[in-house]
Amino acid sequence: MAGARQAQQWLLTLLPAFPVLLLVLRLWQLSQQDMSTMLLLVQYVSPLGLLSALLIALVWAFPVVVLTFGVLGRLLRLSAPERFDPERSLLASGTARTPGWVISAAVALAALTWQLRFLPSLLMLGLWLLALRTRYLHPDQPTRILFVSVALPLAAAVLAYSVLGPAIWTAFRQGELATAALLAVPPAATLLLTGPIPGWIAPALTHGLAFTVAAVLPVVMGAVFLRVPLLPTAAVEVVPKKSAATTPEVPASTAPDGPAPRPLESTNSAAPGAPGNGGTGTPDGPPSAADGRQVVLGALITVTDTSTIVLDRTATVRFLPNDWVESQVLCPQAAAVPYSLVSVGGWPVEETALDWMMPRRPVADPDIRCEGRLPGTP
Repeated sequence: MAGARQAQQWLLTLLPAFPVLLLVLRLWQLSQQDMSTMLLLVQYVSPLGLLSALLIALVWAFPVVVLTFGVLGRLLRLSAPERFDPERSLLASGTARTPGWVISAAVALAALTWQLRFLPSLLMLGLWLLALRTRYLHPDQPTRILFVSVALPLAAAVLAYSVLGPAIWTAFRQGELATAALLAVPPAATLLLTGPIPGWIAPALTHGLAFTVAAVLPVVMGAVFLRVPLLPTAAVEVVPKKSAATTPEVPASTAPDGPAPRPLESTNSAAPGAPGNGGTGTPDGPPSAADGRQVVLGALITVTDTSTIVLDRTATVRFLPNDWVESQVLCPQAAAVPYSLVSVGGWPVEETALDWMMPRRPVADPDIRCEGRLPGTP
């Protein structure tokens, strides 16, 4: 009794810390491991924006957890009922306390948020859950068990292969073996776990797979979230202006046309010509006109009373005086380059049903400033 409850208490204690850890790691990675930059991001980045990015990027993980552990727990309960102890096993406790509507909601959410190439796996998991639940609740109805455990998976496999057959063949011809396996294997595997397995191996197999999923899934979630943008990408057009606040005093012995001060301030004291230097005419810096006009492209952190703070493409924080800002434009996120060219009826296998149903963003000519170039330049 103490084992399952103690493990559950530890899980409930540590579970809220995992999203916080992901957010901190994302900010640490975004700041290029510079503590000052990270503290600045923590000060200005909205917590609601961080949580929204986390939710959108990892919404697919909830169905993975619910469906995978649901199948393993029900398989353990059906195969080795004497070892199914909710007071001692965390897997058994979660299975016994998970209502059916949570399983249904997880299936619906997965159908919307999983890519097309993972939907055959969703079909497999859903049929496994249905068959195992039917065998447990209605052991005295062989006709019903036969229909749910054999006839329904067989019909689903035939229907799936009739729809996915051309896509599977295309994936094989193009050498996309992983895509072909994700489309071809799950429909046939629906007949494998619709009933109990030998009781002597069930506890070790189910708990071993549960521990494997619990160890691998956080790593996958972290790898996905570390690629999610947290700040809006903006192109800021600046025109350095001389004023008493920005131009240092020139000694009387200095020629009037002496070297001009650096037009843009930065948190990094880069040498002239080095990346991140705000001066003009540097080989690695942003393009600039003869009057010092230039485009700073990067992640927009915030706009204060005096400065527009931007994290540029060299991970340098730039404080641009607001009276220097000529214009700024929000740059749309670049679309991900598709890895697979396989589609099912015009539906790319890397798109989700939610992406497929939502209206497409109208295609418009990109703003030239989002390319780091000044308006009017070739």
